[in-house]
Amino acid sequence: MLLLDTRTVPRAERAEAFRAAMLEASLPCRVEQRTPPERMHARMHLVPLGRTAVFTTDATPFGLVRTPRHVQQEGPDVVAIAYQAAGCGEYAQLGHEQLVQGRDLMLVDLTAPYAFGCAVGGGSRSVMVPHEQLALLVDVIRRAVPRLRASPLHDLVRTHLAEVCGRAEELADDAGALALGTATAELVRALIVSAAGGVRDRGAVREETLLTRVRTYVGQHLTDPALTPATIAAAHNVSLRQLYRLFSDAGVSLEQEVIGQRLELARAQLVSPVGRRRSIAATARACGFLDASHFTRRFRRAYGISPRDCQRIRSPGHPS
Repeated sequence: MLLLDTRTVPRAERAEAFRAAMLEASLPCRVEQRTPPERMHARMHLVPLGRTAVFTTDATPFGLVRTPRHVQQEGPDVVAIAYQAAGCGEYAQLGHEQLVQGRDLMLVDLTAPYAFGCAVGGGSRSVMVPHEQLALLVDVIRRAVPRLRASPLHDLVRTHLAEVCGRAEELADDAGALALGTATAELVRALIVSAAGGVRDRGAVREETLLTRVRTYVGQHLTDPALTPATIAAAHNVSLRQLYRLFSDAGVSLEQEVIGQRLELARAQLVSPVGRRRSIAATARACGFLDASHFTRRFRRAYGISPRDCQRIRSPGHPS
């Protein structure tokens, strides 16, 4: 989704338009323009991939400052992992200062104050992942902030992010967009854990992340009709009783989790270019539903619309 292209905005309004677009894509912060309005330009995109989102900015020099007052304001807990596609960024958080350029990645915990600036302009690419999806202790995330380069996973994740950010809009229209977002979040999580190091809290991390790991596993096996509570429990070395209790404590049933994820996958496929040409029964089977009639009933109950009507919806940017 294109958030802003200053070529369509009067010069006197560009600074405010940039600030509004930045706040829409991110969280409350102070936006500083370092270019006179007559020379300012910016182009910004926000592309969701499930709960994960890609945010890109190409702009003349600017700065961002998130203060303790901003942090106190209500907003989702999010981590951003970013790199410079062009130019050089200056980043500071939690006592860590970094010049971000070339192959460097930077990790920003948006639940803490930070400052970022691009003195010469350029292109910033970031992937934003909710804390809930990462399911890591805040201490683990913050310990990783100054240590990304120490991880052997750094360059692998950097290569993956460059591919995802460079093709975000194309990939978002694919039936696998939801799974791609989940996989990207898992790579970010792996990098953070690797960079944070230490073994003292691994047991706590493992216990606290079990629900997220189970949900991720379900997402990776949605298309398998043989996915059952027994196979899920075995894959995570827990009993069926423990598995059911895990979801009960979270206020949801395991069946709701599996069906919900399959329905989300189906909805994404139905509006994709390939999915619009596929039969409803074929989409149902591709998403792990054995019975097309059962799929249609569950889909209508969840979204208030039939799969056929959903299939007729055109995504932005696609011709009718």
